[in-house]
Amino acid sequence: MKPYQGLGASSSGTHWDLHGNTMVTTHFVRLTPDLQSKQGAIWNRVACLLRDWEVQVHFKIHGQGKKNLNGDGFAIWYTKDRMQPGAVFGSKDLFFGLGLFIDTYPNEEKQHETKKRRYTPSNQRVFPYISAMVNNGSLSYDHSRDGRPTAIGGCTALVRNLNHDTFVVIRYLKRRLTVMVDIDGKNEWKDCIDIPGVKLPMGYYFGASSATGDLTDNHDIISLKVYQLTVERTPEEEDEEVLIPSVANFGLRADDLDYEPMSGVTLFFIIFFSLIGVMVLAVIGIIIFQKWHDQSRKRFY
Repeated sequence: MKPYQGLGASSSGTHWDLHGNTMVTTHFVRLTPDLQSKQGAIWNRVACLLRDWEVQVHFKIHGQGKKNLNGDGFAIWYTKDRMQPGAVFGSKDLFFGLGLFIDTYPNEEKQHETKKRRYTPSNQRVFPYISAMVNNGSLSYDHSRDGRPTAIGGCTALVRNLNHDTFVVIRYLKRRLTVMVDIDGKNEWKDCIDIPGVKLPMGYYFGASSATGDLTDNHDIISLKVYQLTVERTPEEEDEEVLIPSVANFGLRADDLDYEPMSGVTLFFIIFFSLIGVMVLAVIGIIIFQKWHDQSRKRFY
């Protein structure tokens, strides 16, 4: 938090490291400027040994791009590895831990617009969009699908170019992951994600990262604060040790992995031919029944 004295310095007086194009000013830490092909990150040097915790992030996303001509957003991390650049909002893919993505550009929607396909309402997201992902090192973040196949939850959050402060809070309490946002300038938290059965090991690191490509924005971290949460636990809960990140009852759904948005014309023909098929089967059934009935009458006489 301000005044960011010694941030990123090699001395032991700070607990934060900077990476890439990250720039420190008197008012914010800028992960990426509003320029193309930039990448930056900030990572804590001290592993988190808290069983239950809360992290509050005060941030600002702004730039010259209008509406959806901006990108790509930034990520907040609680992961095993730190200071490793990569393709997921400026950090490595196939990570261990938790990633929260404040995504400002709808890659999937734009790709399907190019192919002249339309979304069905049940699959459409409104951007900017916040989503969470828990990874055991085996899942790859699908950037072209905006992380949809591996997301455990999410919500729309219109956070760009606002004149008031914007906040997100991540709370991990008794294996429950909760994400809330305060982005309307009313000092009120609103629910975004609430997922039980989340297991995250202790000893991971907090960080934030961002990257720009052809589309750009300023991605600023104003503060990142971690709090310990105190809660009563049973002896069994106290003894439970988590080694691998996981989410109960979560699996990659086939419809998410293979999903192709369906046009209205395609849907019409599917319904039309289905009705014809039902009618044909009904006619065949009536003919078979009539023949069986006639044969039964002949045997009777």
